[in-house]
Amino acid sequence: MEGMRRYPPMAISTYLIVVFIMSKLINMDIAMSTGHLLDDTRLPSLPPALADKLRTDNDSISLASTDYGNIIRQSPLAVLRPSSTADIISLVQSSYVSSSAARLLTIAARGVSHSVQGQAMARFGVVVDMPSSGNSDDPDAVTVASIYDNASGEYLHYADVRSGVLWIDVLRATIKQGLAPVSWTDYLYLTVGGTLSNAGISGQTFRHGPQINNVLELDVITGRGEFFSGCSRSNISELFYAVLGGLGQFGIITRARIVLGPVQNRVKWIKMLYNDFSAFTRDQERLISINGKNQSNALNYLEGNLLMNQGGGSSDNWWPSSFPESDVERISSLVTDHGIVYCIEVAKYYDNDSRDSVLKDLDELFTGSGYVPGFKFERDVSLEEFLGRVRLRDNHDQAHPWLNLFVPKSRFSDFDNGVFKDIVLRNNITTGLVLVYPMNRTKWDNQMSASIPDEEVFYAVGFLHSSGLNDWQRFDRQNKQILQYCKDNGINVKQYLPQYHTKEDWESHFGSKWRTFLTRKSRFDPKMILSPGQRIFT
Repeated sequence: MEGMRRYPPMAISTYLIVVFIMSKLINMDIAMSTGHLLDDTRLPSLPPALADKLRTDNDSISLASTDYGNIIRQSPLAVLRPSSTADIISLVQSSYVSSSAARLLTIAARGVSHSVQGQAMARFGVVVDMPSSGNSDDPDAVTVASIYDNASGEYLHYADVRSGVLWIDVLRATIKQGLAPVSWTDYLYLTVGGTLSNAGISGQTFRHGPQINNVLELDVITGRGEFFSGCSRSNISELFYAVLGGLGQFGIITRARIVLGPVQNRVKWIKMLYNDFSAFTRDQERLISINGKNQSNALNYLEGNLLMNQGGGSSDNWWPSSFPESDVERISSLVTDHGIVYCIEVAKYYDNDSRDSVLKDLDELFTGSGYVPGFKFERDVSLEEFLGRVRLRDNHDQAHPWLNLFVPKSRFSDFDNGVFKDIVLRNNITTGLVLVYPMNRTKWDNQMSASIPDEEVFYAVGFLHSSGLNDWQRFDRQNKQILQYCKDNGINVKQYLPQYHTKEDWESHFGSKWRTFLTRKSRFDPKMILSPGQRIFT
C-alpha cells in the first residue's frame, strides 16, 4: 500500500518487551489481591531500544493516572517516553502480537492530558508520553514550507509538525516567518495530536472550520503497529479521515501537515453585551454568515459567553477581570438586573496596510446590532497576545467537571429557556466560563470521524466548571440534569469531548457514522488496543 513503511519482523527484543509488560500485568494482579507490587528487580532484562524509555516509577505512573479533570484516576503499568516514532511502533507491534481477548494490553497516547474524564488513560496498559517525541527545541519539530499550487495559482503554505508539539510552539515557530495556522483552540498549551484527535474548535471555526479541516497530511501508527506516512485526502484517505476527530481509536498521529496563512500582526478585539437572547443569537448568526476564507470584511474570530452572578457571590465570578475595571460596577448592575447577560466577543486582524479599512469593515458589520447601548468594549492588541489570551493556573487543588455540547440552532431558544434560564439559574452553582457561539456545518468535512448536529448552523456550549476536589459531584449532577432535559425535550445535542458510558449512547452520538466507525475500527485497530479511556468498546 502506497505510503506504508513496514518495519522488520520482531525478534528477541520484542519478545522481551512482551515478557516485561506481561510480568507487570502479573504484578498488578498480585497488587490487587495483596496490596503491594512485586519488586521490579525480578523483571527480566529489557531490550536496549526501549529499556530506558519505559517508566514504572511512582512519579511517572502517578502523572499518567490523572488528567485536567481531576475526577478519574486510573493507573497504567508503565509510561513510554519515546525518543522516536520507531519506539512507539515497537510498543504497538508488541501489544498487537501479544494481546488476546483474555489479556489485552492497551495503549493511550497522552499529550498534556487536558481531558476531564480519563480519556487519555490506560488502566493496566501503557501510556505514551507524546511530548517526549515532540520537543519544540528540536529544529525539526516544526518545519515551515511553501509549494506552488497550479490549480489556484497561489503558494500554499504549511507546517510539518510532530504531534507532541504544543500549539503555542507552532505559533512561535511560524509567526517568525510571517505565517500562522488559520484555525486554533482557545488554549494553546495543547498538543497538535491531541486536538486533531477531537476536532480543535474556537472562534475561527465558523470561517475556517475546525483544526481537523486544516490538515493536509498525517503520519499515523495504526493499532496493528503499521506505520503509514503521508496520509491525505488522496492517499490512504480512509485512515486520514478516520483519525481526524477519531478520539484516538484508529491510530496514533505522529506528524501533521498544517495549513498556514499570512499573518496580520494586530487585532481589534471587541466585546458587546446583550440583555436579549434573540438579539444575541440573531447578531451572532448574521456575523458568521459572512465567512468566505478570502472575504476581506469577514471577522477572524467570533465567540460568545454568559455573564452571571455565579455561585452566589462576586468572588465566584470570572468575568470582571476581562473588562475595564472602571466598567465592572455598571456591568455588574446589568447582570443583577437581568440574571444573565450575553456577550459576543469578536476579533478582526489587520496590519499597517489595512488599518483604515478594518475600522470601516467593523462599523458596517455592527450597524443595526442589538447590543445594549454603551456596553461595547474595544481593545487593540498584538496577534500573539490575542491568540495566547487564555492561561490556566496549576490545577492540583481543583476538579473540572466540564460539559461541552453542540446544540442545533432550531432548538437553541428552548435550550436557553430550559437550561440557562432554568437549570443554571435555579441551581446557582455554576462557576467558570460558559461559552456560547455558533458554527457553520459547511465548514466541517463529513468524511471525518467527528460528529456534529445535522443542521446548517449549530451552537457550541461549554460549561467550564471549576470546583474543589471533593465537591465536583454537584456540578456533575447539574450536567446530568442538562443532558436529561435535552433528552426529555427531543433536543438532539452532541457532546464535544464526549463522555458516554454505554454502547447505545455512542451509537446515538455517531448516528449515521456509527457503521463506518465500526468498520474503521475493525480495519485499523481490530484488537481494540488504542485509547481505552474513551470507553467506546470497553
